[in-house]
Amino acid sequence: MIDWQNLFLKIYSNIIRISYNLVVIILLFVTAVIIIRTISELGYIITERTIRLGIKELVINILSLIVILELIRAFVEYFEHHQVHMEILIEAIIAFLIREFMIFLFEGKFSGIDIFLWSLGIFFLVFARGLAVFSKKFK
Repeated sequence: MIDWQNLFLKIYSNIIRISYNLVVIILLFVTAVIIIRTISELGYIITERTIRLGIKELVINILSLIVILELIRAFVEYFEHHQVHMEILIEAIIAFLIREFMIFLFEGKFSGIDIFLWSLGIFFLVFARGLAVFSKKFK
């Protein structure tokens, strides 16, 4: 007699493993593309006319790379421990928000309240990460 539950669990595990591997391969490819693009755009910083654009693109590419690395870290954490810790997800969100905040600043269309609200949101996420790490110590 066929044990359907074990069969379905094996199929599910294999599908999860294949999906994980595809996502990690895609993220590594994106990481390589961002690194190559960042290195190739370093020349923009040298020229006088495009120095602001060059620095903007460099910062955006580096921050995008950090976001991708945080996502890879979350996937590796899930694959190794079959769970993702809250602080890792919060770190990925913080990296993404900092990236978006820097893009917002480079656009130059901001007011004092906008900067205050962005900073407040990032502060609360950093505080939440600290709470997540602190609560993990007491488990």
